[in-house]
Amino acid sequence: MSVEKTKVSPGMAQYLGIKSDYPTTLVFFRMGDFYELFFEDAEKASRLLGITLTARGTYNGAPIKMCGVPFHAADQYLAKLVKIGESVALCEQIGDPATSKGVVERKVLRVITPGTLTDSNLLPEKSEQALLAFTITPHKQRKTATAGLAWLSLASGALKVMEFSGDMTTLDLRLKQEIERINPAEILVADLGASNITDKKTTTVPEWHFDIPNGEKALLEQLAVNTLSGFGAENLSAAIGAAGALLRYAQATQGKGLQHVNALAVETENEYIGIDSATRRNLELTETIRGEDAGAPTLFSLLDHCRTTMGSRLLRHWLHHAKRDQLVAQERHAAIAALLQADVNSGLSMALAAVPDIERITTRIALLSARPRDLAGMRDGLQQLDVLRIHLTTANGSSVLLSNLFQDLATPVDCLSLVQSAIASEPAAMVRDGGVIATGFDAELDELRGLSENAGQFLIDLETRERARTGIANLRVEYNKVHGFYIEVTHGQTDKVPDDYRRRQTLKNAERYITPELKAFEDKALSAQERALVREKVLYEQLLQDLAPHIATLQTIAHAIAQLDTLVALADHATRHDWCAPQLVNHPAIQITQGRHPVVEKQIERFIANDCLLSAEHKLLLITGPNMGGKSTYMRQVALITLLAYIGSYVPASSAVIGPIDRIFTRIGAADDLAGGRSTFMVEMTESAAILNGASESSLVLMDEVGRGTSTFDGLALAWAIAKQLIDVTRCFTLFATHYFELTQLPEIHPSAANVHLSAVEHKDSIVFLHAVQPGPASQSYGLQVAQLAGVPAQVIRAARKHLALLESQSVQATPQFDLFSAPLIEIEEEAEEETTSASMPISTVMPNHALTEALALIDPDALTPREALEQLYRLKNLSNLPSVGDE
Repeated sequence: MSVEKTKVSPGMAQYLGIKSDYPTTLVFFRMGDFYELFFEDAEKASRLLGITLTARGTYNGAPIKMCGVPFHAADQYLAKLVKIGESVALCEQIGDPATSKGVVERKVLRVITPGTLTDSNLLPEKSEQALLAFTITPHKQRKTATAGLAWLSLASGALKVMEFSGDMTTLDLRLKQEIERINPAEILVADLGASNITDKKTTTVPEWHFDIPNGEKALLEQLAVNTLSGFGAENLSAAIGAAGALLRYAQATQGKGLQHVNALAVETENEYIGIDSATRRNLELTETIRGEDAGAPTLFSLLDHCRTTMGSRLLRHWLHHAKRDQLVAQERHAAIAALLQADVNSGLSMALAAVPDIERITTRIALLSARPRDLAGMRDGLQQLDVLRIHLTTANGSSVLLSNLFQDLATPVDCLSLVQSAIASEPAAMVRDGGVIATGFDAELDELRGLSENAGQFLIDLETRERARTGIANLRVEYNKVHGFYIEVTHGQTDKVPDDYRRRQTLKNAERYITPELKAFEDKALSAQERALVREKVLYEQLLQDLAPHIATLQTIAHAIAQLDTLVALADHATRHDWCAPQLVNHPAIQITQGRHPVVEKQIERFIANDCLLSAEHKLLLITGPNMGGKSTYMRQVALITLLAYIGSYVPASSAVIGPIDRIFTRIGAADDLAGGRSTFMVEMTESAAILNGASESSLVLMDEVGRGTSTFDGLALAWAIAKQLIDVTRCFTLFATHYFELTQLPEIHPSAANVHLSAVEHKDSIVFLHAVQPGPASQSYGLQVAQLAGVPAQVIRAARKHLALLESQSVQATPQFDLFSAPLIEIEEEAEEETTSASMPISTVMPNHALTEALALIDPDALTPREALEQLYRLKNLSNLPSVGDE
């Protein structure tokens, strides 16, 4: 936007100067009680927010487009803009309009972006909005590079870094996986390094922001240390560069330092159980396959009995970040057992329900943006710490984790005393409204308030005296915000007004006056009100400064409350729904007895529990059975039980023994990626490739209906080859569901594989799904019966049955489907010709009985009475005994 400042008003010139520093950001320009936007910003905001576009002033003869929103209602508009990925610069009046000569001084005090939110009205309560920065550093004379990542949850102050190396193909894949895991709201990249990440808001910053020496200096200053060795980050040069860019950007958006960012966590490649985006989606951890989140039946919504938003966020984090270290999960199992044994969940839940979001309130204290009711809520929450510790006293003896939480929940006496003495019991929402600082906290404020509060009695006394002095019985002494204090006399009594009355306002039926005495009191009282508000603002700002030394303690308390809340929620769910404590072992095993799908079992009336027995000797289950028979549910429940065990939860089973797990992969369902130019089959093969290239002996793999997206023979060949690769090479734990019955031969040649099937029974022309996993392969797929249940027209079903009978009758094999992996028919014939002459070999070995085939094709089973069916059966039996063509 190129506009000469000399062609516009001084106020618009000021706006244009500020806007030039934020060319790609919407500037909310404070004008009195409104934030206003101009030019292209106004057009864009009007379209995005659905507000009226108008105009103010002109430039070069053309109206300047303008729109605006009330400053007191700005949060709702900001939330909408941030949700769709927009950033907003809040330009405030920092000068006093009453004393300013000319244009009031304004300055951008804060920039709101999707990754730097701290306001409770803008943030989702139960999830984080992280800001991530990454850089890739090529290695000289080698075809490899190092990727450095740094990410920050500004709302909590958690800063983390990670670094990994490899060739560019490997780096791109790893980078994509880590971004999927971290799920940032905004990503920072260097302006010279193009990024192919398109599903998140990407913000470009200058390349030099990622400079490693500057990044290290920024980190040392932020953490107030002399070396990064205490955090294990001293050699992570690329990650340090990314962290430097991250801190610079975050500080710029807040307009101040980040007091609450006081620690650094280094994550490693092998710290968490790997779960890619397809697996997160297929297992429906926090959103459904269709992308639904709030209110949808997911694992998170099922388990989220947390009484605090801090606990809910931690539970969500655990579900996406299950640690491979079994000790972490085992400590949580022990804590849940101790809570259940002590029977303290009810008391803990009641106390936790009274605790606000101390984690985010602490952040706002650090950023000096906490509001009075934030502090009042924190005060009330801190008073619950002693109650929590009393309940924990009976449970923490048998749990190291609970003992640690007991220590971390000690009441911060100095901090609590300060807030209790400073904040009114029920403060106003904003400091500007007054009534925030408690009476007795500050003598000067109490005196100023006294002057204002005593005004009522003064006016009553004055009114009584003036009525007596003037003889005007209906004389009134009153006050309003526009005209201040006044004496009101009706027109019929104005002849009695004394000489010292000065007319202030004339009304239709009365005159309003001021006297020297009333004017002196007005100046004193109004001045006291203004000075009281100023004094309150100073005291409140000082209170936030005085709370700064307590930030680290408050963060420790918040994290302890979140952990306790999550453990109580998991314990509560376990006892309500008969979940058991899993056993984590060091040898290969997934031994689940009477396992259940945690979400599905709550959606249906009666859920059939099933076993899953995998070990070092038996690592692949080949699962067959009808559609809708429960194959996918069975596979998913095994993965979910495994994941739940590693987050430290009890599991829906009679017993569960789980060995080491490094990754969980899924290839389930049919979906395309039209925007990415990938067909359903391409998506299927891409996911399969990721499994084959990434799985190890300690991985759990779910493969459902591989090969169904292409021709029968192509699909069969691919499914066979993929299954063999998983058995012979990868040797991972695998649940392999298929409708290709040819694959059921695999266990005959691979002892580590076994057949199981989901049972079903036919009743007349319908099918009943038993959902029970039984040994051995299924006898058929029941495809026509399922089609009938789905509502396919009867005539189509009858036609399909006829054609199926014809296809099966023309098959030379006994099984109902063609055997792709037996020797080809031509080879059989050639071998037979070498051993016998054509004259001595019965033609019936290669040619079907045509009379029988034709008779079968003419029969419509649905149209036969029982008697007619019996007659047809005898007729077919007679035909089967006739010699085939060529027989003698």
